[in-house]
Amino acid sequence: MRIALIRNWWALVLRGSLGVLLGVFTFAWPEVTLAGLVVLFGVYALIDGIFSLAGALRAVQSHERWGALVIEGLAGIAAAVVAFGWPAITVFAFIYVLGAWALITGVFEIAAAIRLRRHIAGEWLLAVAGAASMIFGFVLMAAPQVGAIVLAFWFGMYAFVFGVLMIALGLRLRTLRNDPHSGPAITAHAH
Repeated sequence: MRIALIRNWWALVLRGSLGVLLGVFTFAWPEVTLAGLVVLFGVYALIDGIFSLAGALRAVQSHERWGALVIEGLAGIAAAVVAFGWPAITVFAFIYVLGAWALITGVFEIAAAIRLRRHIAGEWLLAVAGAASMIFGFVLMAAPQVGAIVLAFWFGMYAFVFGVLMIALGLRLRTLRNDPHSGPAITAHAH
């Protein structure tokens, strides 16, 4: 049975494209208000969470591991609920919501990369994306007093880098999907 992530390579490209667009948008609008940034983040976290839950559903159907995708999806949706439910959030509180979301998703992206590496030799893009998420979360938590413009720049940079990594991973998985002889083990075993 094929790994769900390889079959759904397009979801990573779409998720990455959203990140790149979000990054470009934040760079083009550097004086974004905190309310605008909260809405942008809420939309991104919600879509990201939905994609993770959809991936978990596909993994369940394929008898693959799905727990990390569910937790990552729920974290994204919870962060979006906080962002939409508390639009007047302070910069300080928003930084902790954003930082916690980045840390949680980073941990689970690294865990997924370790599992993916068992099936695809030399896979590193998802691990780098997870590390970028964790670094972003740590930076935010270490400097919660930053202003909205600095926060927007950091978020835009993170979204852009993360998006590029997701697009690269999705395109790499697409080539594996189309080439049955591309690696030693691109099939998954039910656990």
